[in-house]
Amino acid sequence: MIDLAPAEEAPFDGLDVAALADVLTDAGALRRGKVRDVIDLDDRLVLVSTDRVSAFDRVLGTVPFRGQILNELSAWWFRRLSDIVPSHVLAVPDPNVTVARKCRTLPVEVVVRDRLTGATSTALWTQYAAGQRRMYGMAFPDGMSKNEQLPKAIITPTTKAADGGHDMPITEADIVADGLVDAERWDEVRTVALEMFERGRTTAAAAGLVLVDTKYEFGLDEHDRLTVIDEVHTPDSSRYWRESTLEERLDGGLEPENLDKEVIRLVYVERGYRGDGEPPLLDPGLAGRTTHLYAEVFELLTGASLLPASYPASPRVEAVVRSL
Repeated sequence: MIDLAPAEEAPFDGLDVAALADVLTDAGALRRGKVRDVIDLDDRLVLVSTDRVSAFDRVLGTVPFRGQILNELSAWWFRRLSDIVPSHVLAVPDPNVTVARKCRTLPVEVVVRDRLTGATSTALWTQYAAGQRRMYGMAFPDGMSKNEQLPKAIITPTTKAADGGHDMPITEADIVADGLVDAERWDEVRTVALEMFERGRTTAAAAGLVLVDTKYEFGLDEHDRLTVIDEVHTPDSSRYWRESTLEERLDGGLEPENLDKEVIRLVYVERGYRGDGEPPLLDPGLAGRTTHLYAEVFELLTGASLLPASYPASPRVEAVVRSL
């Protein structure tokens, strides 16, 4: 299993803003997101996946090797979904870096769900437990239980909030009616998203995992083609459960065995935090546990060992940026 020692000695929290300013003097502008730094090179983007982790739309701290795991796993998934939809990836020159084509981002996040679960304000279970029976334009019957499987996978879109804001639920009908995405394009998005999810669910099952739900982001490339961007089927953007223990744990009234960011969310909810105000800093022990779970998902899905990149990460990432 992955050795955490290098990250504990010198955790990677993205490139330092001052250091990036030096790197980008003749390169392009920097936009620092919650968990990813984006460098604009005019004709393409450089996406630096950091070890920062966010939940409830807040940055909580850092998870060692998170950026590498998500960047490399996304690249693996993008290749395996390329027959369904093209991705923005041009190259992956470093474990934490992706060079991507520019796309016009669609202003909605496409969330596909297969279970009545979740802990955030936009999650199905949070709303259902609060008494709502009509969510995202769909009716849900009384008497459902947490983590219950839905009759079929559904799309529950949200708006894309600016940094520091909260994503808000929106119906598919309102996406079209409000002019966020036109009807023909939304039909394409819906078809592609459900097909991607089914591919992900089948692949996960072969690895002993249950893909419960996931978030997709889409854009339009220079030829107006629908393109999947950001990341895909990572334990940050998706919920994974261990299949071998699922039935026994549900029968016993226990939470599923989570191998994703939900382990962090559940701890914060248990401690009374759901996104209002400044969050408590991420506990190092919880961060280390999350690294092991993320690494396990990576290795189960890809069938390959995770090879930890060198730390501190800034020198190698700066070198890659300078070379582009």
